[in-house]
Amino acid sequence: MAAWHNEPPAWKDEDGVLTVKTARETDFWNNTFYRFRHDNGHFYADKVEGDFSAELAFAANYAELYDQSGLMLRVDDNNWLKTGVEFTDGFMHFSVVVTRDDQSDWSVMRLEGPTSQEITLRLTRHEEALRVQVQIDGEWRLVRLAYLDMPKAVELGPMCCSPVGEGLDVTFTRYAVGPAIARELHD
Repeated sequence: MAAWHNEPPAWKDEDGVLTVKTARETDFWNNTFYRFRHDNGHFYADKVEGDFSAELAFAANYAELYDQSGLMLRVDDNNWLKTGVEFTDGFMHFSVVVTRDDQSDWSVMRLEGPTSQEITLRLTRHEEALRVQVQIDGEWRLVRLAYLDMPKAVELGPMCCSPVGEGLDVTFTRYAVGPAIARELHD
């Protein structure tokens, strides 16, 4: 059964659709570059064991710098991955943050289209490797292949934050976890 890390001020989980209003000044980030540690974002977590593929479809009206929503995999406070959309420089960006040993890194890819469009992502665990993909024009595109030292069981689920803004309304329309897709990266 899913439970919140940092419950948001307003949320509803009904008929497979999760709607969330984030609290202001919430984020997940550890140290690198900014020299601060924020662990107060909203994460609707459930335990997952072994290899898996998780797909998440979600939308929000991103407007403030660093508004974000997507999926998080968490080992502990110092080791985790979050991926999804982050609003920066006036555009939506597909974002991946991997935090290892209390240090976060960040990669982004600009997304075209309206800021309210629905995005679908997939996170696959193959033992110690995490494959992050985004669906663009019906095609899965590899965004990142990352390493994270993980026990058999990890926490996984939707996440969202408003590091600078007053709050973000997010709708997670579909979330499914199943067996890992095939390990091959290339056709």
